[in-house]
Amino acid sequence: MSWVQGLMVAAAALPYGAALAAKAGGRRFDNDDPRPWLAAQQGWRARANAAQANLFEGLPFFYAAVLYALYAGVEPGRLAGLMGVWVALRVLYVLAYILGCGTVRSIIWSAALVANLAILWA
Repeated sequence: MSWVQGLMVAAAALPYGAALAAKAGGRRFDNDDPRPWLAAQQGWRARANAAQANLFEGLPFFYAAVLYALYAGVEPGRLAGLMGVWVALRVLYVLAYILGCGTVRSIIWSAALVANLAILWA
C-alpha cells in the first residue's frame, strides 16, 4: 500500500475513532438504539460525537482534493506530505474538541482547511 492509499484509509478511520471515544465505557449504552443515548450525552462524550460528525462531513472535500491532485499528476511524495499534515491536524482537532478547547479547535480546523486547499491546488 502506498503512503497516499494509507493516508486515505487513515482519514476514513478518524470518524470511527471519535465514535469509539464517544461510546466506549459509557453507562447504559444501548447498541440497539445508540442515537438517543448519544444525543443525551454531555461533556466530552457529546463533544467526541460532534467531532465524529464533523470528521465525516470533511471527508468528501478531502477525498475530492486528493483524487484531483492524483489526476493532475502531483508527485506522490508531495501529495502524501500534504495529506499527512491534514490527517495530523484532524487528529489534533479531535483532541481539542474532546478537551473542550473551542478556540484552539477552530484554529486547527482552519489550518486543516488550508491544508486541504493546498492539496487541491498542488
